[in-house]
Amino acid sequence: MTLSPPLQRVRTRRPPPRKRSHRGRWIALAVIVLVPAAAAAAVWALSGATLASDGSALGRVDLQPFAGRLVSVHARTADGRVIPLAVSDGRITPRRKVAPGERITLSVVVRRPGWASWALGDERHETLTVEAPAAHVTNRWVTAGDGHAQVQFDMPVDRVSTGGATVAGRTVTLPARAAAGAASVAAAARPWETLGAPVRITWFPRSRRPVVLAAPGPNARLEPLAPLRLTFSKPVSRVLGGKEPTIVPSVPGHWATPDAHTLLFRPAGSGAPFNSNLTVRFPSPIAVMSAHRAAHTTKSFRLSVAPASFLRLQQLLAQEGYLPVDWAPRETEAPRTMRSELAAAVDPPAGHFRWRYPETPHELQALWRTGEPTEVTRGAVMMFQDEHDLTVDGIAGPRVWHAALADAVAGKRRTAGYSYVFVHRSLPQKLTLWHNGSVVLTSPGNTGVPAAPTALGTFPVFEHIPVGTMSGTNPDGSHYNDPGIQWISYFHGGEALHAFTRASFGTPQSLGCVELPLDTAARVWPYTPIGTLVTIED
Repeated sequence: MTLSPPLQRVRTRRPPPRKRSHRGRWIALAVIVLVPAAAAAAVWALSGATLASDGSALGRVDLQPFAGRLVSVHARTADGRVIPLAVSDGRITPRRKVAPGERITLSVVVRRPGWASWALGDERHETLTVEAPAAHVTNRWVTAGDGHAQVQFDMPVDRVSTGGATVAGRTVTLPARAAAGAASVAAAARPWETLGAPVRITWFPRSRRPVVLAAPGPNARLEPLAPLRLTFSKPVSRVLGGKEPTIVPSVPGHWATPDAHTLLFRPAGSGAPFNSNLTVRFPSPIAVMSAHRAAHTTKSFRLSVAPASFLRLQQLLAQEGYLPVDWAPRETEAPRTMRSELAAAVDPPAGHFRWRYPETPHELQALWRTGEPTEVTRGAVMMFQDEHDLTVDGIAGPRVWHAALADAVAGKRRTAGYSYVFVHRSLPQKLTLWHNGSVVLTSPGNTGVPAAPTALGTFPVFEHIPVGTMSGTNPDGSHYNDPGIQWISYFHGGEALHAFTRASFGTPQSLGCVELPLDTAARVWPYTPIGTLVTIED
């Protein structure tokens, strides 16, 4: 038997093992990382909240899908006042009206959903400062037609202050009931705003010449310090060529130009004299008109200044201590300025007079008339004139009024008291001197003889001298000249209170004067300054 050779193991060569690739791992890792990141980015991109201005509301808040929910909205003014708000469809509007142009800070808080808050935070805060819109007039000087004047604004307007006006976007049509006139127009651009500051609108008729609207108009009556406003349809510089109108007679004051179309004259000091006529002159002809008068081409127009009230003169003289009465206003007086005093001189305030002293002689009381000229007021004016170094004539002219008003503004008051003299011609004749509520003295005196009697009536003292010469004509035609007469107070023509040497007193002995013993006359004289009333009665 043949043995086979033993089987030999056949060696086979295995291929080398492949290196495992990491590419898949990186892809898987990228998927794990990038997908959440993309999701987070998408959430971030869609979770925004913006606060912006709005064309109709105070502001607008826009929330993206993943932004969350709006939890609070606040508004404050620049001075910290809180404004209540309403929010609808993201639009924020005030629940109380705000002023045009007012600066307001809006603050909103948005709370994110819980699944996003871990990455983006619980809340988002946004702040915005806005300014409430303000509509401005673009044409203040308007040519009116068909009874209407169209005013243009720089933005749409919600409403205006003028009754009867029509609002259409940026155009407001005013009813022009007169051919020319002026009106103050206040506008609000939004329903949630108050009306803004009023703007003066002036309208003119169509005209070939420039038109000036005068206020007050031609032939109007004005107060001494009333301003004169001239509003021109064209710029003043074009109409007047750089010149100013003149006022004749001249009135203290100055012209101002509030705007390119307007001249404003403001009187100064005590203004134009009471009860005077003024002429306003232009360098060249112009169509002058007022709200109530048609245009008239001219180079000038006239104005009149109101007269002062006699009642107010009595009020001032009483307040300043020149009358036996005091005066008090019914209501609290405005601060004493020259302007307020001039206005009161034309239109006296209501009030009441009362006697300064409880024991006032009935003869004096019978002379007083409120608002009417009597010797009581005339004497007070003369006393005022004498104490202010003015011509003593008893007439309240411009200088008297100026001084009286200046004293009123300064609060000056005469403190020398009030005197009154009354003389009885019935026998025995006597003189009574009353001062500040009391009889100072009673003395016999001599009045005029029947051929030269002392005139009956009440007269203010007009000359007051310690010694002088008295001369005149005797009843028989002869003349007399008596020097050295003492303590003279002239009250009616040549009649006077004075000292005279006589053997007796109490009967008619003079030539019209009231003669007194020397010592009595010396006592009476200090109480009888210019303006003191002397009554001669039977």
